[in-house]
Amino acid sequence: MTLAGNRWDDALTDNVHPSDWRNPSPQALYDLVVIGGGTAGLISASGAAGLGARVALVERQHMGGDCLNVGCVPSKALLRSGHLAAELRDAERFGVSGTGEAQVDFGAVMERMRKVRARISPVDSVKRYQEELSVDVFLGDARFAGEREVVVGDDRLRFKKAIIATGGRPFQPPIDGLADAGYLTNETIFDLTERPRHLLVIGGGPIGCELSQAFRRFGSRVTLVEQGPQFLAREDPDAAAVLQRALEYDGVDLRLGTAVTKVQRQADDIVGVTLERDGEAETLTVDTLLVAVGRVPNVEGLGLEAAGVEFDTRRGVLVDDGLRTTNKRIFAAGDVCMEHRFTHAADYAARIAIQNALFFGRKKLSQLNIPWCTYTSPEIAHVGLYERDAQAQGTPLDTWTRELAEVDRAIAEGDDEGFVKIHTRKGSDKILGATIVARNAGDLISEISVAMAAGMGLGGLSNVIHPYPTQADAIRQTGGAYMRTRLTPFAARVLGLLLRLQR
Repeated sequence: MTLAGNRWDDALTDNVHPSDWRNPSPQALYDLVVIGGGTAGLISASGAAGLGARVALVERQHMGGDCLNVGCVPSKALLRSGHLAAELRDAERFGVSGTGEAQVDFGAVMERMRKVRARISPVDSVKRYQEELSVDVFLGDARFAGEREVVVGDDRLRFKKAIIATGGRPFQPPIDGLADAGYLTNETIFDLTERPRHLLVIGGGPIGCELSQAFRRFGSRVTLVEQGPQFLAREDPDAAAVLQRALEYDGVDLRLGTAVTKVQRQADDIVGVTLERDGEAETLTVDTLLVAVGRVPNVEGLGLEAAGVEFDTRRGVLVDDGLRTTNKRIFAAGDVCMEHRFTHAADYAARIAIQNALFFGRKKLSQLNIPWCTYTSPEIAHVGLYERDAQAQGTPLDTWTRELAEVDRAIAEGDDEGFVKIHTRKGSDKILGATIVARNAGDLISEISVAMAAGMGLGGLSNVIHPYPTQADAIRQTGGAYMRTRLTPFAARVLGLLLRLQR
């Protein structure tokens, strides 16, 4: 990861990797040594220190990890600018004239993103962890020198327990000529200072879809290439179809079922990209490539063999359901070991790791009910089971869907592309999963998560009073649909008889 080097990036660096930092003298023995200063590492270190443990935290790059520096924070700042550009573009739909096509100052957009990132960074700063949270912070490369010792430069950190939280990095696909041609990833795209003329994005997952839409709204020509038949491959197909229509409306050139077979630099700022679909080849000329085809865990160079920790270069550190590695004193959390690679998942996994490591806990990763969201327009959020998951498990479902085209607030705001879809166990109101496609789906899904955590069924949700008009009322309406099925023909006849007897 590199930083572009303006005043906001300098302020960020001063917080998350100060150049004048001097590592503290190691204590004789730490209760916990944490390797990695991303979300999982920061939560592990702060949580353990807050409970009275002696903690050392080692970070080789920037405190805050991907989320602060090259992930959640900068991407959402860019998406906000993209949303506003789209609203200005579509203003005449709402009777607001005189705006015309939005004029995007790309340099100012990126400057704002860097300012936002710098403003948030003190929370993850070296100074805060060292001085306020009483965590010994070591900047440098960590390597296990044995089953109970970590080396950082000339310092040796002996520990009772350790947590590996080294995260992941972008995967480089084996495409002919890609490495020589040069490309961006989520770790470098936020260094841009000039808007790409033609951005080609390889990979139709969350990162690829979010940034394709944003850069198209900034005025770049964007081609999005996905080898599979659907964008957001693991999402509900109906949700992916709504997103595909939204991307087409924005003007993104979509290429599904298409492989990138060759990349060749033709001039200083020109790249030829060969695409293949159904045996037919085509070459596009672009000036910028973004590769967003997944991530791999950071396990190299850690000396895991010396610590007796088993790992796989694709799956990462091998852990049990309690996040314990094959060394009973060492645990792991976050992208280095987990399937669900989200900031909030890493947060709660770290809480499990410190409980199990320091306090003989029996918390299990499988007990977490993890929601997630892709922050496109509209957003796509999910929690629990998909229909395909239930089928694979042999679990029969009832599915309750409310289209936003039937929700008053969505209609009034012109955001009626989307839906709320809730899965319950067949014949029951027990919620097993949900998908929401809406402007603020990431906020709305939390209501379903709370209901699932509290054991509230869909019938119970129907009795929760929601303000009118809101898009969240769609959730209540799905509950109402369930409750109407409770009124069987027999029950209706009985109620009718009771009413007649009271006349």
